[in-house]
Amino acid sequence: MTIRRLPPETVNRIAAGEVVERPASAVKELVENALDAGARRIAIQVEGGGLSRILVEDDGSGLAPDELSLAVERHATSKLAPDAAGDYDLLDIATLGFRGEALPSIGSVARLTLTSRARGASEAWSLTVEGGAVGRPAPAAFPGPHGARVEVRDLFYATPARLKFMKSERTESQAIADEVKRQAMAHEAVAFSLEIDGRAVLRLPAETPGPEGRLARLSAILGRDFADNALAVDHEREGVRLTGYAGLPTLNRGTASHQHLFVNGRPVRDRLLQGALRGAYADFLARDRHPVTALYLEVDAHAVDVNVHPAKAEVRFRDPALVRGLVVGGLRHALAGAAHRSASTHSDAALSALRPEGWRPGPSPEGFSAWRMGGWNPVAGSGRSAVLPGLEGLSARAEPAPGMADPGAPFDFSEVPADAEALDQPLGAARAQVHATYIIAQTRDGLVVVDQHAAHERLVYERMKAQLEAGGVARQALLLPEVVELDPAEAERVVARAGELEALGLVVESFGPGAVLVREIPALLGETDAAGLVRDIADDLAETGQALSLRERLQEVCSTLACHGSVRAGRRLTAPEMNALLREMEATPNSGQCNHGRPTWVELKLSDIERLFGRR
Repeated sequence: MTIRRLPPETVNRIAAGEVVERPASAVKELVENALDAGARRIAIQVEGGGLSRILVEDDGSGLAPDELSLAVERHATSKLAPDAAGDYDLLDIATLGFRGEALPSIGSVARLTLTSRARGASEAWSLTVEGGAVGRPAPAAFPGPHGARVEVRDLFYATPARLKFMKSERTESQAIADEVKRQAMAHEAVAFSLEIDGRAVLRLPAETPGPEGRLARLSAILGRDFADNALAVDHEREGVRLTGYAGLPTLNRGTASHQHLFVNGRPVRDRLLQGALRGAYADFLARDRHPVTALYLEVDAHAVDVNVHPAKAEVRFRDPALVRGLVVGGLRHALAGAAHRSASTHSDAALSALRPEGWRPGPSPEGFSAWRMGGWNPVAGSGRSAVLPGLEGLSARAEPAPGMADPGAPFDFSEVPADAEALDQPLGAARAQVHATYIIAQTRDGLVVVDQHAAHERLVYERMKAQLEAGGVARQALLLPEVVELDPAEAERVVARAGELEALGLVVESFGPGAVLVREIPALLGETDAAGLVRDIADDLAETGQALSLRERLQEVCSTLACHGSVRAGRRLTAPEMNALLREMEATPNSGQCNHGRPTWVELKLSDIERLFGRR
């Protein structure tokens, strides 16, 4: 077989296939170039899903005329500098880009025009590249005092086969918007704007650097709900710092697309970090639900390798156990600090349900009394009566309150205990139980509705976890130890974690190359498929470095036991029992949601209730 040296044009197109997978990849590379140039304003325009036209303008430092030609040469970059010995250290990357492949890769498959004015220069210069053919720099107009303007037309025209793999314009445009949002979340001090087919999609002003500005930027992108229900995270361990915001468990989604992870300002998709995130929320969410998070890791450049993926979307940590422990510990500390908080979105939903469209207060100032006397006749089929049929007539049935013989007699509010101290507690004082399922509690400025079963389920679960941690996981010896056949590398990973697994109740040992012997299993699991469990653990260790399957199975058993051992819906509670439940919720971490991520209570403020009835 003859070995041939490929021509530069073919080499460039091969590189372009790795770096520029789709229009969003080109936008990512151009935006990162602008950020590395110190831009404080980045404007992006897109047409035809990015295949027809992409324009990225910035106010960065710009390029001198003699640098334009170098900028479109492969592996020519301003972001790496040699040391005293003339060596380039690829483990000391302080910029987002460093390979010098973006512009030449894009220029080899599209029509590229690069226009720039260097800081302090009086003139701007432009350079064109068409399908890899580089033109000569020429003077050009440029609106700003300095910066760069990169226009890409007819992306992939030079590689028409690639066009067949593109999705619809709408899908490609959405991918571009998602990429710009990720970059904007990572750099809150930079202003971003995005126009798609002439329509403004994003307008994000520059925010103050720091936590407040970052939260404002995240709120603008992820929505006001995230800002209202986000927990601040700020932890540091051995020189690695984790900051950002984690959503309450009750603010969850059906996919992991709302989990945003950044390493040294770089958006990444990292299985280690995603596994740590999953482990941190395992106590609070069902396996098919995912939290909303934006987490930022600051790591010494020598402790992380960003040169492991052509698109720089993945990283590799020198000490993955340290990073994993920091993420899990930081998130669990933040979640524990949330105490009994629940997402405010559920209160908003409750108020919306109580405020049907078209409802208006009654026209009579005498209100309900005038209606009973015939002075108020609602229009049939409209307003509130359209939502709840039957309100036009008087109820045929009136149920007296306990101890009231006459339904029409006034209620004696003196019988309701004052309990002033309980009113000042976060969850207030219990006032009633409705449908033998929900507790109604009064606070100083509103009322709280508690799902008694969901709340007690969380309380029982937390007690069971504490008992497990205090006494260890009880183990059950197998009558006949089970041999589990694995890939040699998988078996080695499982045996290497034997100590950790034993603490969780699973005793394993090596049984030659490619096999593991299971001697004991957690007693909580009862009769279980030991071989399947070990294989799941091996998969988890390969993917995330954690034995999540065993932990999750133990937690699932505890959750099931807690569910069956808690106060059921339908059980009537006394006032002392209801108040005791409220007080224990206030003292128990994570009591704002049940074991599946659903809220255990909803609060309605008095001001909202007054607005509901037209009092405000």
